[in-house]
Amino acid sequence: MTMVDWVAGAGNVTAGGKRLEWVAFGKPPQGDIPVIVMLHEGLGCVALWRDFPRRVSEATGLPVFAYSRAGYGRSDPADLPRPLDYMTHEAVDVLPDVLAAIGAARYLLLGHSDGGTIAAEYAGRVEDFRIRGLILMAPHFFTEPMGLTEIGRARDAFVATDLAERMAKYHDDPEATFRGWNDVWLDPRFLCWSVAEVIEYIRIPMLVIQGRQDQYGTEAQVGEVVRSSYAPVEVALLDDCRHSPQFDQPDRALAAIAGFVTRLERIEAEGVEVS
Repeated sequence: MTMVDWVAGAGNVTAGGKRLEWVAFGKPPQGDIPVIVMLHEGLGCVALWRDFPRRVSEATGLPVFAYSRAGYGRSDPADLPRPLDYMTHEAVDVLPDVLAAIGAARYLLLGHSDGGTIAAEYAGRVEDFRIRGLILMAPHFFTEPMGLTEIGRARDAFVATDLAERMAKYHDDPEATFRGWNDVWLDPRFLCWSVAEVIEYIRIPMLVIQGRQDQYGTEAQVGEVVRSSYAPVEVALLDDCRHSPQFDQPDRALAAIAGFVTRLERIEAEGVEVS
């Protein structure tokens, strides 16, 4: 296995049989200092996080690692068509390789949208005591009509506008990137998709950040976490914020993340078991 050369600041790692690009910020992981691993949204990648990974590292004082999943950014192409359980596959078959390549003793998973779902699925499906907390921004655990309508609008925009050309600045194959995501969500069989059951198996603290004007999911997603979790849950509902808190309300999102990390580290320092 290719190990991450943190000092290089960027590179490629093999996970799930694919070459994945990555970037890192902050000091190299050492001892019990947790690494924040960031998982991007359904059309995201390393570059589309912009400066948010660096700002997360600066706000928390922790090392931050972000990577592009297969089919995104400059990573290897994904195998298409994606299965309807592609997020579960990313959680149980790919993310373990990424964490092993980083080689840290502890981790926090920070995921946005699809990435939030993947992070929650990993914590709920894989027994990994290195994972000490979850930060979920606009995660989805089940489909909602308004979200599917918005995804349908995205499909129309991809056909009728220069969206593919704009995506080409960040993705090697914008057509495959878009179709790999959009085709699954608009598959009629996906109407019944739900992974809400994983919440009951999570045993670590969670922070859920949601924009009140999120066009892809309602506060019912947050409510499902609060209602079903046996672990502590903090919620940050942000006004004047749509699906991307890191761009619509970056300062408030960073403040929520930094506060959560500080409280979690205090718990860890006091020796309270959170797994």
